[in-house]
Amino acid sequence: MGDLRVERRDGAAVLTLSRPDRLNAVTARLTEELLGALDGLARDTATRVVVLTGEGRAFSSGMDLLAGDESDGGEGRVQRLHRGIARGGEVTARLREIPQPVIAALHGPVAGMAVAWALACDLRVADPTTRFVVPFTDLGLSAGDCGLSWLLPRLVGPARAAEIAYRAERFTLDRADDLGLVTERAAAGGDLAAALELAAELLGKSPYGLARTKELLNMALDAPGLRRHLAAETAVQTLAFFTEDLAEGMAATLEKRPPEFRNR
Repeated sequence: MGDLRVERRDGAAVLTLSRPDRLNAVTARLTEELLGALDGLARDTATRVVVLTGEGRAFSSGMDLLAGDESDGGEGRVQRLHRGIARGGEVTARLREIPQPVIAALHGPVAGMAVAWALACDLRVADPTTRFVVPFTDLGLSAGDCGLSWLLPRLVGPARAAEIAYRAERFTLDRADDLGLVTERAAAGGDLAAALELAAELLGKSPYGLARTKELLNMALDAPGLRRHLAAETAVQTLAFFTEDLAEGMAATLEKRPPEFRNR
C-alpha cells in the first residue's frame, strides 16, 4: 500500500497524503507517488478539478527528517537532502502547472514544505484546527523552501512575507484568513466536504475557461510586463470565441438555464 491515495469522483480527483501515524510527514516515497499522480493528471482530460488533502489529524507536518531513504542509491547525506528538497519543490511546480484548478483541504498542522504545497494550490479550504507552521529560522534553516519564498510574497505581499519568514511564525486559521490565504472556512472536520463542494461548483464552469484562466494567472506571476501579458490574454480570448464552451455558455444565458459543459 502506498503513501498516497487517489480517488476519482465525477470529474474530480482527490489526492490524500496517507501517513497518518506520522502526521503525513513527507518522505521520498510519498513525494514520488505524488509527482506520478500529478503527471498523470496533467494528461487526464476527464479530471477537471483536483483536491489535495491529508489523512488523519494533519494536512502534513512537512519533511520527515527521521525517515530513512530506501532509494538513496549510495548517495551521501548532502545529496539525499538536496534531492529530497528539490523533488519537494518539483511538487510545488507541478501543482501550479497542471491544467486543473487544485483545491487544498486543510486541517491540523500545515508545516514546513507542506506550507509551500498548500500555497501552490489555487484555492484553500481550512477547518478551525488548521495551524500553519513556518519554523525554518528557528531551526537554523532558510524559509526559501520548496518555493515558499516565491509564493508567499505573491500571496500576502513582501512585507508580510518577510515578517512570517523571519519570525518563524506559527499561526491559526484566523490569522491565515486575515492574510487572505484561505478561500473558505469549514466546520471542524469539514474541510474535505467543503473542498468537494467547491470542486462541484468549479465542475459547472467551462473546462476551456478554467484551464486557460489558470494558465494566464500563472503567466501573470512571471510576466515581464503588462503589454506581453495583454498579448497572451488576447490570443487565449480570441480562441475562446471558436469553442463549443462559448456556444453552450451563450445558449444557456439566452435560455436562462445553467450551462452544461462537456469534457473534451
